[in-house]
Amino acid sequence: MMDRRRFLAAGSGAAAVAVSGLALGQSAGGAGSGMGAHLDRHRFGVNYTPSHHWWFCWNDWDSDPIKRDLDRIAALGADHLRILIIWPYFQPNLQWVSPAHLERLSELLTLMAARKLDALVTVFTGQLSGWYFLPPFNQPDPAFYTDIRIGAAQELFAGELARTVKAHSNFIGFDLGNELNTCWTAPLAAGDAWMTRMLGRMNEAAPGGVHVNGVDHNPWFRPTTFSARALAAQRFPVMHCYPYWTHALRYGGPMDPPSTGLLRAMAALIRSYAGDARKPVWAGEFNTCIESLNEKQQAQWLETAVTAALAAGVSWFTYWDSHDVSRTFAFNQVEYTLGLLTNEGRVKEQGRAFKQLADAHRGRPVVFPASAPAPPPAPQTFDNTWKWLLNELGWKAKQA
Repeated sequence: MMDRRRFLAAGSGAAAVAVSGLALGQSAGGAGSGMGAHLDRHRFGVNYTPSHHWWFCWNDWDSDPIKRDLDRIAALGADHLRILIIWPYFQPNLQWVSPAHLERLSELLTLMAARKLDALVTVFTGQLSGWYFLPPFNQPDPAFYTDIRIGAAQELFAGELARTVKAHSNFIGFDLGNELNTCWTAPLAAGDAWMTRMLGRMNEAAPGGVHVNGVDHNPWFRPTTFSARALAAQRFPVMHCYPYWTHALRYGGPMDPPSTGLLRAMAALIRSYAGDARKPVWAGEFNTCIESLNEKQQAQWLETAVTAALAAGVSWFTYWDSHDVSRTFAFNQVEYTLGLLTNEGRVKEQGRAFKQLADAHRGRPVVFPASAPAPPPAPQTFDNTWKWLLNELGWKAKQA
């Protein structure tokens, strides 16, 4: 079974781009739901996948189906959405950002605020749902993190985004991108330096905002692009947890602890790297990605996994994703069935499970672990990390 970057590379060419300084405008870090950036209170949200024209809708804008989507998401008890910017749609040139696309982002945040939905906005999204979306000025790795000229383009784009969102009180913060390491890789020193600089600039632009780096599981399992210690040192580390992509099924079935306990075990791993048992952790993406599970089984997994993560003190939960992807579009087969809602808006069994969890726990205080986890795996390899996780779960693998 290949990892996500190898899967992506098999379907498209590899990529890269770069960064320099940031001169962001002043930005408000508010929250329409009133819970804002309280990392010690549970929040429940979704990664938004528009039912009409997927995220291609940035280029074919129609707010009416988006309004219907948001109504249905709010009815599920969600209080926030992760919004996926497609970078080359918004910035097709080194020196120009599309005003029309910025206006559409502003309109989306306004529509969300009317429904008490807060927004986490991704910035440099060059990979999404198994497809690359690379800017025309892309260059080979590790240019994304090191090239001065492309860095100036990143600076321009981030500044324009900040000026757009600053008027919206339901803007939570920025996610640097969507699993940047699956699209652009670099030596750890270059990746960490870029992350530190970019997050610092965003904190200057939006003090009090929740600015994060939503990497996939790989940097937590092996050294790649960003070091686990630098990621864990951030104010609010993010984990993306998928039993399929992490190879949890090597160690048990879909309903066994390596799968259902992945969120709580990865949270412990992050706290191990942070050296802090009370480190807030955000489950920024999670699902099974196991096609064989039906709706009832997926709902059972969701309830079991989130209940265990709640008991382990995970703060926020942002499910992948809101809607199934329309089969009108050519995607990897698994992408069509990951939603809480069908593409037509029917609430699925996992949608009902999500609502029950959100209604029961949203806004409640997080109970952090009382004791520190074991030291992190050394050396940091994929196999050693799984040994650490299995030990944390108290699970004897069926096979390893």
